[in-house]
Amino acid sequence: MVAYHASALDGVARNPTLPTPLLLRLLASDGGGDGPPRHALQRAGLPEPAVTVILAHPNQRARIDFAMSSRAEPAQRARLADDPSPKVRAALAHGPEWHDPRTVVAPLPDAVCARLLDDPDASVRAALLDSPHLAASFVASMATNDEPTARRQAVRAWEILEPGKRSALLADPDPEVRRAAALWECRWDTRVTAELLRDPKSAAEALRRGLLVRADAERCLAERTHLAALAENPSLPTDLVERLAIDPDEAVRLAVSLRPDLGERRRMAIDFTVGAFARGDVEWVLDGLADPDVLHLAAVSAHPLLRRTAARSPHLPPDLLRRLARTEDLLVEEHLSIHHPDTPEEVLMRVYARLGGTFSAWMAETHPRFPREGLAARYADHPDGNYRRLAVRDPAATPGLIERLSHDSAVWTRQAAAGDPRLPLHRLREALHIPDLASSAGANPALPEDEMAAVLNRAGVPS
Repeated sequence: MVAYHASALDGVARNPTLPTPLLLRLLASDGGGDGPPRHALQRAGLPEPAVTVILAHPNQRARIDFAMSSRAEPAQRARLADDPSPKVRAALAHGPEWHDPRTVVAPLPDAVCARLLDDPDASVRAALLDSPHLAASFVASMATNDEPTARRQAVRAWEILEPGKRSALLADPDPEVRRAAALWECRWDTRVTAELLRDPKSAAEALRRGLLVRADAERCLAERTHLAALAENPSLPTDLVERLAIDPDEAVRLAVSLRPDLGERRRMAIDFTVGAFARGDVEWVLDGLADPDVLHLAAVSAHPLLRRTAARSPHLPPDLLRRLARTEDLLVEEHLSIHHPDTPEEVLMRVYARLGGTFSAWMAETHPRFPREGLAARYADHPDGNYRRLAVRDPAATPGLIERLSHDSAVWTRQAAAGDPRLPLHRLREALHIPDLASSAGANPALPEDEMAAVLNRAGVPS
């Protein structure tokens, strides 16, 4: 197949105005052994006839792509649970590859997950247990499963497990399950913490999370064992916290500075250093991204890592959002542009300007609040093609300007213009035959149905 035919076909596969008859024709194709274009298989809102074609498609790759679609309804994907191919069932069990933090992937129904967990093929069972998309209710249900690996996963739902199931996991015959359960229970039980401290595999985590008796804390401090972990422990006596706050190890002092129980003045009196690109992964803040008190404490702090972690919350109230937007911290701005629905336009533009060509810049540009009005006047003649591309976003951009930009020297600008519905039809038809524009032109919502059909014909898609 000629390269631009394949590109145009790929564009048509994701065109939002693709009529159902052409979609069905595209889905029924074999693609020369590669199956239909992935964009056709992973479109949002596929009609029932299209789903039926995919489920019965003879090409395994097609069924795998649909199984891993983040846009398909879980009930639609779930119909692959009886697929004859274990590779398809494993793809279903794991679910979509997850890249966009704004995308919420709905989990499969619990009953379907239970069937996949009992699948005769080990790869399917393993894929399910590795999935990041399981409902908490299903995770909890695995507490009584026959497989130790499943019971170990159930520990992740510890806080919603019934007391009897917690006790059973703490006494589980499998040592890895017992250890995983104990690492949750130790937060409230000094005896469990003491047992974990005797196990080299769990000592550091127990020091970080467990309910400590003073003698164990003093011993670890004297032996200088896992001090950075110990410095995070919520039950650590105040005087020992103060000793660690002046520890010669910088990592230990940094860990102390991040404790939630410190006052702001004491926190900032500690001698710590934060790297310019330390993104902010403070666990207690991450756990409280929907908690107003946690967000306030972190967002108003002068500690960069607390602010950066708070900036990852989509629940920041307007006052804290405005405060963080004024911090002049590059990573705070980057997190806001990715995670918050109301990030100010000026923050989004700064992220775009600073990080053009990166994932973060793409997230900023695709943010619902990214500016549109006035971009044509500001950027249509900008010396940087990455900015000229922004002119296409302006609702006031004229068809003449869009056509001019479709001839731009920068390929990204040309492609943006080729996908814009204001592009004059003669240029749109022409762009379908230009290799680096064919995909964008094929996806253009203004592409007439007969032109879409012609793309399928030229690509050899059977009628």
